[in-house]
Amino acid sequence: MAHGTGPGPIAEDGSAVEYYLTAPADEASASLVHEALPDGASVLELGSGTGRVTVPLVARGHPVTAVDASADMLAHIPSGIRTVLSGIEELALDERFDCVLLMSFLVNYGDRDALLASCGRHVSPGGRVLIQREPTGMFDEVPREWTSQSGVHTRLSQVERVGPDTVTATLEYGSGDRAWTHTFTTRRLDDDELPHVLAKAGLRLDGFLTDDLTWVVARPLG
Repeated sequence: MAHGTGPGPIAEDGSAVEYYLTAPADEASASLVHEALPDGASVLELGSGTGRVTVPLVARGHPVTAVDASADMLAHIPSGIRTVLSGIEELALDERFDCVLLMSFLVNYGDRDALLASCGRHVSPGGRVLIQREPTGMFDEVPREWTSQSGVHTRLSQVERVGPDTVTATLEYGSGDRAWTHTFTTRRLDDDELPHVLAKAGLRLDGFLTDDLTWVVARPLG
């Protein structure tokens, strides 16, 4: 079971709200998504958190609907941006979007079939689903430490193999005198699995946005 520790609210999936507030807007991911879409394309962002990608996408001209299961996360998204308090798996909006965005490695962490099914039922017939998956070998080197440009120090402190291609990992974060931990279970999604898992959700593989193949592009079948 995912869990987290540290100051401030902790979301059900173990994510620390205040940690994400210390991190700057994710302009790189927002640019990548923007460049893959037509101007003004509508975006359904699943698992938006505090809006680190939401806000820069809106600034680039995209109407974004931000979905998260944590009211504490959504509370930090600026007014004027549409938010929906819901888990991704049970989301059932009566509309379709030009782009459904599932990033932050959620496809590795959660109920993969249910997450992708939600993507499939919310993307427009001519739209696309953008999925960020973990890079190969992400948990092969333990412990591992790094510091982001914003000064947040991260340490991958524990990895336990709990099944085929499945690990439980713990990340430790620090910023100033504040520290958090996040423990979660993650399952690899390899290239040879992609077409099958996408097809179960009514989607087909349409390519990749990055050379490392971590950003997947899918489109509705048919």
